[in-house]
Amino acid sequence: MATASPPRGEPDVYDLLVVGGGINGTGIARDAAGRGLSVLLAERGDLAGSTSSSSTKLIHGGLRYLEYYEFRLVREALAERERLLRLAPHVIWPLRFVLPHDKGLRPAWLLRMGLFLYDHLARLRTLPGSESVDLHRSPVGRPLQDRLTKGFLYSDCWVEDSRLVVLNAMDAQTRGATILTRTGVASARREGDLWVARLHDERSGTDRTVRAKAVVNAAGPWVSKTLGGTLGINSRAAVRLIKGSHIVVRKLFEGDQAYILQQPDKRIIFAIPYERDFTLIGTTDVPYDGEPGPVSISGEETDYLCSCINRSFKTAIGPSDVVWSYSGVRPLYDDAAENASAVTRDYVLDVEDAGGRLPVLSVFGGKITTYRRLAEHALEKLAPYFPGLKPAWTGEGVLPGGDMPDADFDTFLVDLKRRRPFLPDELARRLARAYGTKVEILLGHATTMADLGEAFDGGLTAAEVDYLRDHEWAVSAEDILWRRSKLGLRTSPESAARLSTYLDRHAVAA
Repeated sequence: MATASPPRGEPDVYDLLVVGGGINGTGIARDAAGRGLSVLLAERGDLAGSTSSSSTKLIHGGLRYLEYYEFRLVREALAERERLLRLAPHVIWPLRFVLPHDKGLRPAWLLRMGLFLYDHLARLRTLPGSESVDLHRSPVGRPLQDRLTKGFLYSDCWVEDSRLVVLNAMDAQTRGATILTRTGVASARREGDLWVARLHDERSGTDRTVRAKAVVNAAGPWVSKTLGGTLGINSRAAVRLIKGSHIVVRKLFEGDQAYILQQPDKRIIFAIPYERDFTLIGTTDVPYDGEPGPVSISGEETDYLCSCINRSFKTAIGPSDVVWSYSGVRPLYDDAAENASAVTRDYVLDVEDAGGRLPVLSVFGGKITTYRRLAEHALEKLAPYFPGLKPAWTGEGVLPGGDMPDADFDTFLVDLKRRRPFLPDELARRLARAYGTKVEILLGHATTMADLGEAFDGGLTAAEVDYLRDHEWAVSAEDILWRRSKLGLRTSPESAARLSTYLDRHAVAA
């Protein structure tokens, strides 16, 4: 099972208690464990159960952030884009974007200047740079309305966001961290020379007490609530909640390119190839003041996203074309910006201690692209409390499954098909993308599809379900169909029910 025991010595005493199993929490846990700290991460739901699985699924510098003069953030994000592409080539890959020039909005010279700056802020660039494109001559212009004649091409990357979170948790565990899901931190207080925390197991209803020398509050949209409630600490740092929603429709265009569309309200909307047969459209930016999760798209947001597509594409869509939608609440640092779209996507790390000891570090804001650097900065702030902390290492630390020669996914896939010829092409590609070199553990000694056990929709088999349960903390059908994969788009209610029965049967047997 994907669990770990407390470190040897004094039971249930850790250097670091991390609250939250999103990208920042797992990234910090991984970094800290690799530097020699004993780490316990507690997540009250599933890994990536909220914000971290609700992104637009891009590893990008943030082209539009240049308008708000966030040059440091863009430069850091572009550097991380190149690094993460090398460290996780199975779940991150290049994506070419089409940016049409829309008359009456941003002028062409401004777009060209922004892309020039975007190209040159990337100090080490392996992806193709930007270029102009005639939309009436190029195949990428065919899906667009005839009024759009000129555009630009530039590069960023796609990421399987929730899988990236799980990979960080897996690597943290390999390096000695304890990862507990479905486990909430009910309370934590300083007592003597340690933090004393009460953990609540959401499945069994039982409580457990652990102790730690420091706490990392990476609770995402619950960061302020955790700080003031769970930890009992007053802070001037504040979080601003912004809801972002996406819709998925049947494939709107051919090709592997994505589109970034300007809107009259100065926002931009992405239209991205998704799961081969669909198009992902998003995102909205709506101020939010309710409970952070779970949240869902509103009718107004759906109408807005459809209208954005209908401004630029020849194929019109409406709410009835939406096959799936998802929403998440982004915990942005409150910089007092009036416009939700203008709120900084940069991160702030706030440390509060008791006279130089027993610190709590809270994470405000951030974006998935810069999670690794955020974790490094978090460990820099915690270093004074842990003399002898090992140096930074994650810049060269390949994530689980990414250790393929030369980070060459295409060659790896060809080799997988050669070694496992019984796998249908589409299944081989999906498994290689999801698990990289770890696919060998999943497949074991199988030489036929029958060897992989009971079959569910979308190519899901009992062997894959067992792997996800035993190695990736998957508990429910939702964990598997919507976070470890997106097979929910291809799964019938009957198959989903069979999957739930299979998981329940195993849980009873265990």
